[in-house]
Amino acid sequence: MADISSNFLGIKSPNPFWLASAPPTDKEINVTRAFEAGWGGVVWKTLGEDPPVVNVSGPRYSTLMSQDRRVIGLNNIELITDRPLRTNLEEIRRVKRAWPDRAMIVSLMVPCTEESWKAILPMVEDTGADGIELNFGCPHGMSERGMGSAVGQVPEYIQMVTAWCKQYSKLPVIVKLTPNITDVRQPARAAKAGGADAVSLINTINSVMGVDLDRMVMHPSTDGWGSHGGYCGPAVKPIAQNMVAEIARDPLTAGLPISGIGGITTWRDAAEYIALGCGTVQVCTAAMVYGFKIVQEMCSGLSNYMDEKGYANLDAMMGLAVPTVKNWNQLNLNYVEKAVIHQDSCIQCGRCHVVCEDTSHQAIFASKDGKRHFEINEAECVGCNLCVSICPVPDTITMRRVMPGEIDLRTGQPVSGEYANWTTHANNPMRVNG
Repeated sequence: MADISSNFLGIKSPNPFWLASAPPTDKEINVTRAFEAGWGGVVWKTLGEDPPVVNVSGPRYSTLMSQDRRVIGLNNIELITDRPLRTNLEEIRRVKRAWPDRAMIVSLMVPCTEESWKAILPMVEDTGADGIELNFGCPHGMSERGMGSAVGQVPEYIQMVTAWCKQYSKLPVIVKLTPNITDVRQPARAAKAGGADAVSLINTINSVMGVDLDRMVMHPSTDGWGSHGGYCGPAVKPIAQNMVAEIARDPLTAGLPISGIGGITTWRDAAEYIALGCGTVQVCTAAMVYGFKIVQEMCSGLSNYMDEKGYANLDAMMGLAVPTVKNWNQLNLNYVEKAVIHQDSCIQCGRCHVVCEDTSHQAIFASKDGKRHFEINEAECVGCNLCVSICPVPDTITMRRVMPGEIDLRTGQPVSGEYANWTTHANNPMRVNG
């Protein structure tokens, strides 16, 4: 059986599934239940200075639902812990002593002054925690006070605070990055320059979930007013994975350990993050929607997948997909694919034809011999994959490679077997010659 245990920065846990810093990790009772259910570790909900912050006593969450009422996005306006610092520290100490084999990471957010960080770090270290995570990502409430994403959007601040934490603490330092930035590589580089042992990402995305059109009030609202919040859940996974991949393949941050966060709901999601270079994955929304026991399916699914593929441990599959992520100008422009509709499973719904006819390349015939029949017109097909993406029957429409030497019916020319990208293409006036 595959070994799914994790050793991240020397922090050992029975599996790579950690609960992210969020409401599910706010109290001893929640974290104990999580460990009983099988979670490998937790990042305790962000601690701050006393007196604690005051959260709204009303709606804190709003959801984006699919047509079948599944939660695909969740917005929250909750702030860091609103419980006294001492209470949190005492509970962290007790939980870590009771569960020594689980990862205990403590999330921190204090004012951007050296004295504030210097004061809180030894208190956290005294609990026996395994590491700290610097919350440089929260986009609401705390950012208006000069913390959270207000720090995470300024690489110089990231480097400065990270360096303070490395100076005043012996614990591994994980820097949690905000996605509310143009180029995530810049803060990741700053974290590394400050001495960070790892980065975690992504934190939540700045968002407004919607408007109640009867009351003309955004939601969620408090006493008739609303505020932007942090967006998470399955819908943010593509954004998160892009940012993870950018850090994993950036020459200046390659090799920097990553804890992946964003829309992880199944073992498959986790496996994708690991393939993109993550040593652990952090989960929040899935636990808040389905409860703590969802981790059991995640563990068994990941283990079965690794057995099937022959991966003995997490290291064997970590980062394997990173070399396949390239800039657009490196893609092979001589590579050609065409869609294929498999008639044995086609239900004749016509969706592929409608979208191709209306919005793409008019590359699907809708009839044959006077009967309803859908077939690819290769003379017009550009291989865009739209029909594959919208077909309701899995594997009914697939893509096939047009092999080198075969005539591409759209261009009338044989497909070249040579690699050529935009930097060398004849249509590029700035191409690199030969």
